[in-house]
Amino acid sequence: MMKLCRRASLTTLLLALAPATVLAQSACDRNCLRNALDSYLHAVTTNTPESAPLAYAMRQTENAVNVPVGAGVWQSVTALGDVQRRYFDPVSGQAAYYGGVMEGEEGALVTVRVRVENDSITEAEWYIARANDPGMRGERKPGEPPANLLNLDYLKRNGPPQRTVPTAERADRDTLIRIADSYFDALTSHDRTVAMVHPGCGRAENGSPAPGGQFLPPLNPDQARTNGEVRDCLAGLENFDLSMVVARRIPLVDVEAQAVLSYGVFIRRPGSSTPRNVFSEWFFIEQAKIRTVYTSMFYPPATLAVPNWPPYEGHWPLPAEIGSGGN
Repeated sequence: MMKLCRRASLTTLLLALAPATVLAQSACDRNCLRNALDSYLHAVTTNTPESAPLAYAMRQTENAVNVPVGAGVWQSVTALGDVQRRYFDPVSGQAAYYGGVMEGEEGALVTVRVRVENDSITEAEWYIARANDPGMRGERKPGEPPANLLNLDYLKRNGPPQRTVPTAERADRDTLIRIADSYFDALTSHDRTVAMVHPGCGRAENGSPAPGGQFLPPLNPDQARTNGEVRDCLAGLENFDLSMVVARRIPLVDVEAQAVLSYGVFIRRPGSSTPRNVFSEWFFIEQAKIRTVYTSMFYPPATLAVPNWPPYEGHWPLPAEIGSGGN
């Protein structure tokens, strides 16, 4: 009896010392997070901030730029698009949407992350890819496809899974995070053997098959090779013009869906004329390996502070001479 009392007292003490936000977040389950995300998306598409449970002084960014509630996407986004995926992380108290939105007659691809604390939405982070945004080689040229590879039609045919993976087939939360990190470690080291991926893994950048690769999952090892070259989510890695993947964050892990949302910044090699790109990266994991990768990414001007979220707020506006694009 004495041991039970001591344990109860210790538990009470730990709960009393725990941050209020942690307790609040753990109280918002998947259904709670779904309702919060849907109410936020509805509020944005109808430009009715008062219809969503927004916290006072809520923080919102669009492609790393701070935007007040009621401005930016609140005025431009009029509907959700054909591809709509939602993922939830009750541990971190965060939910996210990946898919299309409509801005009048024009479609765009977005990752939208929201954070719920004490029954209120305290954060919203948008990564938006629009058809006329700049890409790896600069501005879009008249009569040519989007420079940033935006392809909503392809994404509609090859969208990410919305699923509940059987419990026995799931990797745990910490393992999922390590698997996602292994991908970025492979990019930084230019060594594909580091990444925990399936042969023939697929990657779609802003809806298009990644340059040098081909989005055809699942492929067996023989199908994943053409003339000795691998066609998969790490295609072209050996010659990839990348110095490092910085400002990595993993705010959302959906264990039920075996999905991981990560963010980061690609820093190019010194002297490169290729600009940084800032990305949201969705990993979909099967049998403890990455099967598919989807992104919504943008190419910031050299002076823009990215990603502009803790612990990196105000960081990473890099001089051109260290690989931020030479502009």
